[in-house]
Amino acid sequence: MIVSLNFEEISSLRDGAELALEPAPAGGAVAAPPEELVHVEALRAAGGDLSLTTLAEQRSAERALELILSAAHERMDVLVLTQHVGSDDSVNAYFDYAHVLTVLERVRTAGRRMSAIIELVTGRTPTAESSTDVTFPD
Repeated sequence: MIVSLNFEEISSLRDGAELALEPAPAGGAVAAPPEELVHVEALRAAGGDLSLTTLAEQRSAERALELILSAAHERMDVLVLTQHVGSDDSVNAYFDYAHVLTVLERVRTAGRRMSAIIELVTGRTPTAESSTDVTFPD
């Protein structure tokens, strides 16, 4: 299953992934688990549309996008509070946040569709097995 991304969304994902991968300052937020950071790194390297072939991949992408969204939100808050709300940096941070948010919603929608198809095909809610065994070709 393909989740299409436009140029602005790809740029915002890369910027947000960079923020999420930065080491947390001392006394800062709790660092994400290493396995989650691997998924963030994969999204940072994505050069175009997202290809989600299993529900497990979709769930990984969703968790990574949540981390990226959190980092983008944090950056937006800092810029709004340290600069003027209408400064170029603040406005750009808002758009980065909004682009990541819309991509996350499309990935969540893809996950709901994948879950529904798995349930239709197997007759039960997705399990750990079915989330990796049932594939969704592009």
